[in-house]
Amino acid sequence: MGKWTRRGLITAGVLAGGVFAVGVAIRPGRRQGELAPLVAGEGEAMVNDWVLIGPDNVVTAVIPHSEMGQGVHTALTQMLADELDADWSMVRIREAPAEDAYANYALGRGYILGDTRVPKSLDPTIDGLFLQVGKAMHLQITGGSNSVRNTGRVGMRVAGAAARQMLREAAAEAWGVPVQDVVAAAGRLLHPATGREATYGQFAPAAGARRPPVQPTLKRVDEFRIMGTSVPRRDIPAKVDGSARFGIDAVVEGMKYAAVVNAPVFGAVLTSVDADEVSRRPGVHAVVTLKDAVAVVADGWWQAQQAVASLRPQWSATEADSRSSEALYKQFDASMAQALEDGREERDEQVGDARGVLANAARVVEATYRVPFLAHACMEPMNATVALSDGACEVWLGSQNPLGTKHDVAAALGIAPETVRVHNHYMGGGFGRRSQNDVAIQAALIAREAGVPVKLIWSREEDIRHDHYRPAVTSRFRAGIAADGRILAWENQFVDKHEPVEAPLIPYAVANRFVHFTSSPTHVPFGPWRSVDHSQHGFFTEAFFDEVAAAVGRDPYELRRELLADKPRHLAVLDLAAGKAGWTRPREPGHGRGIALQQSFGSIVATVAEVAMVNNRPRVERVVCAVDAGYAVTPDGLSAQMESGILYGLTAALYGEISIDNGAVLQSNFHDYRVVRMDEAPVIEVHILNSGAPMGGGGEPGTPGIAPAVANAIFDATGHRIRELPISRHDFDYRVEEREA
Repeated sequence: MGKWTRRGLITAGVLAGGVFAVGVAIRPGRRQGELAPLVAGEGEAMVNDWVLIGPDNVVTAVIPHSEMGQGVHTALTQMLADELDADWSMVRIREAPAEDAYANYALGRGYILGDTRVPKSLDPTIDGLFLQVGKAMHLQITGGSNSVRNTGRVGMRVAGAAARQMLREAAAEAWGVPVQDVVAAAGRLLHPATGREATYGQFAPAAGARRPPVQPTLKRVDEFRIMGTSVPRRDIPAKVDGSARFGIDAVVEGMKYAAVVNAPVFGAVLTSVDADEVSRRPGVHAVVTLKDAVAVVADGWWQAQQAVASLRPQWSATEADSRSSEALYKQFDASMAQALEDGREERDEQVGDARGVLANAARVVEATYRVPFLAHACMEPMNATVALSDGACEVWLGSQNPLGTKHDVAAALGIAPETVRVHNHYMGGGFGRRSQNDVAIQAALIAREAGVPVKLIWSREEDIRHDHYRPAVTSRFRAGIAADGRILAWENQFVDKHEPVEAPLIPYAVANRFVHFTSSPTHVPFGPWRSVDHSQHGFFTEAFFDEVAAAVGRDPYELRRELLADKPRHLAVLDLAAGKAGWTRPREPGHGRGIALQQSFGSIVATVAEVAMVNNRPRVERVVCAVDAGYAVTPDGLSAQMESGILYGLTAALYGEISIDNGAVLQSNFHDYRVVRMDEAPVIEVHILNSGAPMGGGGEPGTPGIAPAVANAIFDATGHRIRELPISRHDFDYRVEEREA
């Protein structure tokens, strides 16, 4: 962990009101004048980015990420407070405002440069470059498991360490002692030899006037006091007592409610609507027509929803009006065949001569897998509240990218971004859906036309039918097998490439590999869905690997072990999960056990699922998960994220399916877009392995492994191979006695 001491040039600035602020130096000049009005409360002053220290010794961490139940505000503050040697009981959290000055340069730097060493003289320029890039991209996103592994290590830890060093230097100068003799501990500065002692707050002014260290020394793991502990999350008490504010809780003076119906086919536009009768209803304030939607604004949401549901809008015809899910799958098949015929494969990975080996292999195992479109189904419905007055706009919502919201709303209204203020709130689920700004834009346009502040709430039906979906994907495999059962070659072709780029690649030592894809766009809008491409390819690759293991008569766990001999981190995680699950323990009749391994977002996760066949249906009874995220900043939080990701992925594996018919989505609510309920949830065990590798993510990596683990367990129990999700589509005419025979 010592190599982290190379991180960024940290600076402190001037004082006002006795508050010390620490941030990251961005050339040219200091930014306290720009930042202070954005975050400083009464009697406070802000100098740069991440740290405020008040005269009362309260440390405030400014966090440039959204809290949507993943605990990131607490985890990032732990990282900062530990490096600062703050008193945890005196630490507070403030979310960074949705302003360009708080574009998250640390996320961009960590994501692009990783652990690349930068000379001290270049650090300020590098930070300045990434700040400008962050501003241009309106980068304040929470997603992709980037918070701890990038913002935390590049921003929070470095800012805390710099502040600690500057406080020690200020005290040493005042006391006339060597800086190495000044001890920082629990928010206090001590000089043991003379017995002198002071709070951080007392030396904040002097520290803020000092030149910052270019590359402050970060702690070793054995020096951590707050990191690595499961401190109580700061967002939980308010969520328990009901005082937490979510986007849907926003109330603005003079506010009306809006409900909307969107064009059923993506790409269609509104051609006409007869609103006369609805406009005369009591409580209806306005009927607003948009390019691809119609909304009713009323005194209450139910009034608005009932009114908009009674409208009969007419929509334009589109080229997609006759499309169906089956037609789209046929399109994928045709695109893949055409790519092979034309030799236009877009290559992901090419090692050795996979096709040559396949042509001469003793045996070739082939299979085609596919998954459907998926919605996000956040528990809190999509919503946004917008008020316009005197050329300014205010927005209240829960967003995964509040800075992006600010700029997108400004562009939609044709006003300057600096006139838009976003009030970000907690989110009742995000999963990638709340990184899109369509609802906020729609609310702003409705408010402008209605002439009053508007709270827009989408019905569950609108949410399911007008999401930005995880794409449907078809993926084909061929594996070349030697006469002695060795896997000689691996070929995989799939449609449509998204992020992360490495998602389709396998970790196993197969000498000849060819992974390629072809584009086959659809009219269905795409959006990031928890773990993005890993959620599809984790199922594809790990289920097909099991299929190959069965074909060569090998135990799927043992074959994985054999082909991971040169990857000790992967092997350790795999062994931990298998051992804790009791992999070699005999199965009861009608029970099966399946295993999967996936590296994603810097973390390695092995998942073992245990399935029982009950009334010819599979029931997932137990899931054992082992995770190596490098180092668990908050173990309880990492475990909770693994559990969350497993349940989210289990819903998709068992039930998740968005079907297209006549160009539109068929599903509409939880009766036909099911989610796993409490009585279906398996026992989940999470085991954490701290390997000391660079920190990985927690929010995304728990999801990819559950679908293949369950599918492989079903095969183990029944001999039925799952190549298409959801599992609910499959019939299991299974009898224990037949399987035993």
